[in-house]
Amino acid sequence: MKLNSAYPLISQTLVLSAALCAPTILSAQSDLMAQGASQTQPNQPQQVPASSTSLQDSAPNAGDVGQTMKDKIFLRKAAQGGMAEVKLGQLAAQKASGDDVKAFGQKMVDDHTKLNNEMAPIADSMGVRLPKDLNKEDQAEYDKLNALSGNNFDMEYLAFMVKDHHKDLREFRQEAASTTDPTLQLAVANATKVIHEHTMMVDRLAREKGVSVPQHGGVPTPAPTL
Repeated sequence: MKLNSAYPLISQTLVLSAALCAPTILSAQSDLMAQGASQTQPNQPQQVPASSTSLQDSAPNAGDVGQTMKDKIFLRKAAQGGMAEVKLGQLAAQKASGDDVKAFGQKMVDDHTKLNNEMAPIADSMGVRLPKDLNKEDQAEYDKLNALSGNNFDMEYLAFMVKDHHKDLREFRQEAASTTDPTLQLAVANATKVIHEHTMMVDRLAREKGVSVPQHGGVPTPAPTL
């Protein structure tokens, strides 16, 4: 009877001991789990932050694309204009009544042939298809001049050259200032100096022949130097 009466006391003692030990066991388990996680963490593949500039670097800049397109348009227009200068210059060298106008026409042939040859490889490297024929405006001017003779030819040729060279000088200066291509920039800067010289010459000839020149006096500002 005494032995049996001790059973409840023993059971109560065991339950109390288990209750007291439970927090310690749970705490130990938590420590082990945390330790295991910290030990396995280095072996897990680490996420490498994606480069924030990789996609930006590979994507073309919108400004660069736009400028390249402007360069291509300029090169085609320059080739078109250069071809017209040569064709009209040949006509002037043959038909002009004044020796000074003939000499100017021949200079246009020589200088613009050289400029065309210098610009052609750059245009080709940029995938620009060069024109083979005069555009409608230049062809119309060629036909008009071809139908004239004597002083009428000289006056019309000089008037067209004044207008054309002032326009060309402005466009070449703009391209030299805006392009980011060093090869093209150098070629355009050199061509600008030649066109500036032509503009000064044709303005002087025009004034001597009584052909109107721009209101600022026909004297363009000096060509920029690089």
